[in-house]
Amino acid sequence: MKKQLYIFNPWHDMALANFTPYYKVSAEILRMSHDLSFLPAWYAPDDALIHVADCSTVETFRSQVAEFKDFPSERFVSDTVSCEIRPWGWSPALVHMLSAGGADISFLPDSASLDKIRYLSGRQRCVDVLSQLSSVDGVCGEAFCCSKLKEVRMHLEANGSLILKAPWSGSGRGLYRVCRQSWNANVEGWISRILRTQGCVMAEPIYNKVCDFAMEFYSSPEGTVSFAGYSLFETDDFGNYKQNILMSDSGIEEHLLSYGIQSATLHDVHERLLEIFSVMVSGYYTGYFGVDMMICSQNGEILVHPCVEINMRMNMGVVSRIIFDRYLCPSSRGKFVVEHYNSDGEALAKHEELSVFHLIKDDNDRIVSGYLSLTPVTEVTRYHAYVICNQ
Repeated sequence: MKKQLYIFNPWHDMALANFTPYYKVSAEILRMSHDLSFLPAWYAPDDALIHVADCSTVETFRSQVAEFKDFPSERFVSDTVSCEIRPWGWSPALVHMLSAGGADISFLPDSASLDKIRYLSGRQRCVDVLSQLSSVDGVCGEAFCCSKLKEVRMHLEANGSLILKAPWSGSGRGLYRVCRQSWNANVEGWISRILRTQGCVMAEPIYNKVCDFAMEFYSSPEGTVSFAGYSLFETDDFGNYKQNILMSDSGIEEHLLSYGIQSATLHDVHERLLEIFSVMVSGYYTGYFGVDMMICSQNGEILVHPCVEINMRMNMGVVSRIIFDRYLCPSSRGKFVVEHYNSDGEALAKHEELSVFHLIKDDNDRIVSGYLSLTPVTEVTRYHAYVICNQ
């Protein structure tokens, strides 16, 4: 089997929205991809190579995680070697970047495959999925694909308020909350720009969210779609990802049921999604993907919104699921956090502050409690991923 090379490219969603080989990654997102480039070491197979932005930080990383795991230095490379490539997600920009760097084109998707990935990644697919889940007891959720400004206005009049979404955008981006009272020329301008550049605008009612969670899946090279587990996560008021809660699948399910939803609802959604994606994705996409969901309070009922977003790529929910299953004691609970800092020295100070929570391991070398940095921390680090947990 050919050796695999894992790449963390968190700018994937924006590149897919742009959908040209010449997408220019913003300086801030490029900084994030550099600082967190070691993250795949925790979810890739043990014999895979990890593409890192700066090999000079390899020894820093190895020393900071040595208490828990020994990563051979030769696993980390900064050039594009002749390997089977496993990125965060595929886009024309990444294909162009890798081919320009000398990657074997036989390991890169062709234009037809990229077209299909973009199709599957569009928020329009949520409309398709929700229509097939509407018969499941205990669910809610609607999404409308609007090709004209007047269609958006019609749904706004019917619902009173909406969240508008660009079909392709970065996670937590490309969103616009609007109500009847706030409709103005700026809103119309935003909608018109998205219609002009992407062809439609998604319009969804605003739900009274109680809890965010996701179901994660894996589509194999053979075309089989399987359930990869739950993820439980938190977002800020703008829908931006904050952190994942680390706990067992059974623990997450128990947590979700504590809100008052029915076990049969989760089971039926899970089974129907396997059927839906086995047709929609099989043969067109290989790798992990996730379906973001939420528990909502609606007219006195507690319901599941079973398809808020489809992330047709690797995602932080899968990362946290794999980290828990591989490295944590089954009875432990914790947090998987990606933190951003505004100035040099802040990340290092935070790392030193958290380092007082020493790792405690069980007999199987799994984490019972403590703090573990997942990416190297230096004086100039601005993005930092870590785990902190207790029993």
